[in-house]
Amino acid sequence: MNCDEQTIREWRELGFYYQRDESIEQWWLVGSKSGLSKFLDYLQHYSNNTSLRSISEHIHLGPHNYLEIMTWHKPLISNHAIAGNWADIARLKTIISNKLLGANAGEIFEIGSDYAPDSEYTIKFFVMADSFDPGSIE
Repeated sequence: MNCDEQTIREWRELGFYYQRDESIEQWWLVGSKSGLSKFLDYLQHYSNNTSLRSISEHIHLGPHNYLEIMTWHKPLISNHAIAGNWADIARLKTIISNKLLGANAGEIFEIGSDYAPDSEYTIKFFVMADSFDPGSIE
């Protein structure tokens, strides 16, 4: 398997595609509702994992590993991490879950000050059709 095929496979396993737009300080998460729900699963797992509760503990997501979920003193969305303590991460999961539940394919919603009032970055979610393939963007 060549590098491109492996990257495509890893996006498919992740369930969604992401990228960072530094010019507007925003993360983009692109996926079907079921694919974006996998992001919620990562948040749930992270907030429940007691071994990840120390400051700066983190996990990397995706084939390029540049998006992190990280333990921090306060809720934060930055150019490398979506962060907070375990309760903050659990609250973020709830915020996203509520917005995703009401979203239809073709809709976009954003998370920012509702999670982390002092953050530089926001997260924009692009809800795609059920047939969306996150490996098709790479």
